[in-house]
Amino acid sequence: MKNKTNDVKFTVIIAVYNGAATIARAIDSILNQTQEAHEIIIVDDGSTDNTAEVVQQYADGVRYIYQDNAGVSAARNNGVKHATGNWIAFLDADDWYYPNRIRWHSDWIKDDAKLDFLTGNFDYVKPGGELIRRSMESTLAGKYLLKQTKELRCIMSGDVIGQFIRQHFGDTHTLSVPRSTFLELGGYPTAYAVCEDVNFLIRLCAKSRRIGVVTQPMAAYAIYEKSATRSNPLRAQQQTLAALQSLRPQLVDTPKHIKTGLEEGIRHTRLDLAYVLLRENQRLGAIKSVLPLLWEKTGWQSMRDILSIFAAVL
Repeated sequence: MKNKTNDVKFTVIIAVYNGAATIARAIDSILNQTQEAHEIIIVDDGSTDNTAEVVQQYADGVRYIYQDNAGVSAARNNGVKHATGNWIAFLDADDWYYPNRIRWHSDWIKDDAKLDFLTGNFDYVKPGGELIRRSMESTLAGKYLLKQTKELRCIMSGDVIGQFIRQHFGDTHTLSVPRSTFLELGGYPTAYAVCEDVNFLIRLCAKSRRIGVVTQPMAAYAIYEKSATRSNPLRAQQQTLAALQSLRPQLVDTPKHIKTGLEEGIRHTRLDLAYVLLRENQRLGAIKSVLPLLWEKTGWQSMRDILSIFAAVL
């Protein structure tokens, strides 16, 4: 049975910390959608700049919630807690939606009530908007899906979900998830400052069978040199590895392609961590990073990864 029009109500949540310089662009991109959002919730995670003043200029156009600084995951979870829409979308304060982002997903939900969640293509851009690359074209799963169809919509299922887990192309700002599903999964993990979004996305994939993918770019993801990942790459990779490894016990009873996708993601992260350690001249640490691949059983690629690090050390 298809959803009725009034059954699809999108709440868009922006978690922000000291985002006064960019949040107006983010809010404007939601207000300028070709389909109006049911509501916009701004969760201010303890900002010390004039974020509140910028948001207040939008008067009744947004709901503003202030919380003591607790991290992006806690802020997003708080936003969902207060949401009245039955579908949730997210946007970071330094990114922005393209005009059809909500309509493309909303129309599809109305046409197909069996979609577990939806995602889509997006652009990596410089802060000024200059295109760097597109997300789907940058991943194995994305390339595969683009080869299968020239249409706006395509369904991701089965083994392709495993490839998506290994290297995802749909980031937080292209995710549309039922509020009930988000709450059932417990939301974003608050223990990690990095990779909290991937942790949630993998858990979401593990309980999904039909994922809607929009093949055209839906949003812009701005790359900043001072982001948490770029400013401290070692900590970022360590947090990513911890966030992924924490999923192993949770995915024991999931299909093989889910577990394989997770293990491939862990393998890639171990290798990335090793290269970061090498750049910081921590050779022993680099070797220790990849040695667990000997017993984590991710195939011949593991031995190739280990040998590449030993070659770099020697």
